[in-house]
Amino acid sequence: MKILALETSAKAVSAAVTEDGKVLASGYQDTGLTHSRTLMPIVEHILKNTDLTVQDCDVIAVAAGPGSFTGIRIGVSAAKGLAFAAEKPAVGVSTLAAMARNVAWLDGLVICAMDARRQQVYNALFQAENGTLTRLTPDRAISLEDLAAEVKGDQRPKIIVGDGARLCYNALSEQGISCRMAPSHLVMQSAVSVALEAEALAKDGRLATAQDLQPVYLRPAQAQRLRDRA
Repeated sequence: MKILALETSAKAVSAAVTEDGKVLASGYQDTGLTHSRTLMPIVEHILKNTDLTVQDCDVIAVAAGPGSFTGIRIGVSAAKGLAFAAEKPAVGVSTLAAMARNVAWLDGLVICAMDARRQQVYNALFQAENGTLTRLTPDRAISLEDLAAEVKGDQRPKIIVGDGARLCYNALSEQGISCRMAPSHLVMQSAVSVALEAEALAKDGRLATAQDLQPVYLRPAQAQRLRDRA
């Protein structure tokens, strides 16, 4: 199964093509340029260098959220467009579940963290054992204080991944909680991990049409919150 995967949930942008768990090509950029400028050139580049087209891919996958509202919209819109045009199935992957795959080989408690502002993180917890991940919590927005209280008594080794890893690490360390950040080359979100998570979902029959693909924000955008208060 060939999967074309997109990751635009945070500051960096990436795309990858995998086949049955093997990475055929990937591209990553973290230069501050907008995803609307960088995503599709990366996709075109990796497809060209592998002599593939979108038609050759079996599934279009995307990190559907949580994450940056603008980034998620760009990624989901691009995935929908590619899937529609090529008449391919699509799959929206939890950003947090995908990033947990970065460190699935490290046994312990995987703490996924994305900066959600206001002393909160988008978070999910996973148990990693022998390369297998077991989800322990749903995707959620949680305060750093509440997260620290939840994991404080857990005796498992704790490893933190995601663009909010440093923020989370500092908060937990201040509470005397032993933890560590993933290595720098594995700490951030990656389209390769999106593809691997998508492959697992596809094998479970959890595919969708391009029309069904929707972003997952977990909480309303700032503009919506301000309107609700008015």
